[in-house]
Amino acid sequence: MGAPSGRPLRQDRVRDHCRVPPSPVITKQEPVTRFSIVRESLAMSRKPQTPLSLTGDRKNFLAMFDVSRETIARLDRFVELLLAWQRRINLISPSTISSLWTRHVADSLQLLQLVETPALAAPSHVQGGREGDVWVDLGSGAGFPGIVIACALANVPGAQVHLIESNMKKASFLREAVRLTEAPAIVHAARIETLSPVLGCVAHYVTARALAPLPDLFEMIAPFLKKGAKALLLKGQDLDIELTQATKHWNIEAESVPSKTSKAGRILIVHTLSKRAPAPSPATGEDGGEASEPRRHHEEDSDHV
Repeated sequence: MGAPSGRPLRQDRVRDHCRVPPSPVITKQEPVTRFSIVRESLAMSRKPQTPLSLTGDRKNFLAMFDVSRETIARLDRFVELLLAWQRRINLISPSTISSLWTRHVADSLQLLQLVETPALAAPSHVQGGREGDVWVDLGSGAGFPGIVIACALANVPGAQVHLIESNMKKASFLREAVRLTEAPAIVHAARIETLSPVLGCVAHYVTARALAPLPDLFEMIAPFLKKGAKALLLKGQDLDIELTQATKHWNIEAESVPSKTSKAGRILIVHTLSKRAPAPSPATGEDGGEASEPRRHHEEDSDHV
């Protein structure tokens, strides 16, 4: 009787032992747990921080411009999107986020007050027999001034803004901004020189902000101005120095107006632009003068600050 009753007990012990294999379970779960901790840490770092209040800065912006409720709604969506993407990629200088409305949005919107067609006017406004204008924004980056201008032109029939940005991540941001704001804009993820032959034929205005020094920038805008466009260039305190350098190689018909958003900022409105004739050879008549400085191939910097 004792032997038969002992066998089932030993088998139960074997089955119990087989049902509880602690070592394999721990071995399989350890790496998963480590990765989970890493993923959780990354997720926490990407979670929105305490929202920075831009209410006061937005209020100051609204006091500067008379814009429609529709335009403000589009700009609100754009600013909200920019702040979300700013946590992932550097679109604007972090030190300027608190003044995003008055420094970046207002800086962009003031360009519309300098053109013949007042974009802030009624949607039915027609200038010179055409409806709206075509704008080309070079090195659009964070969308200044291109997206802001497009938001203001959304109700102007025929208006369109071409945004050129070679950085793929920033181009993706711009596409999302266009989709979210429903602004009349097209994003071109390409270099400027590849598009100037095509867009130069349709552009009325060319814009650039924090893109390049004037000698390099003139190389970029020349094909557009040759076809009749005007350039609106947002520049800083070094404008006079850059103009002095640029006039060595360019004939320039332009005017400078002060910025409404920065004491040091200025806007250069370029009407016509043409290359100067090469400097004459030395008096001896020999072709032994100094070789001209080779043209720099500038990689457009669209990290707008």
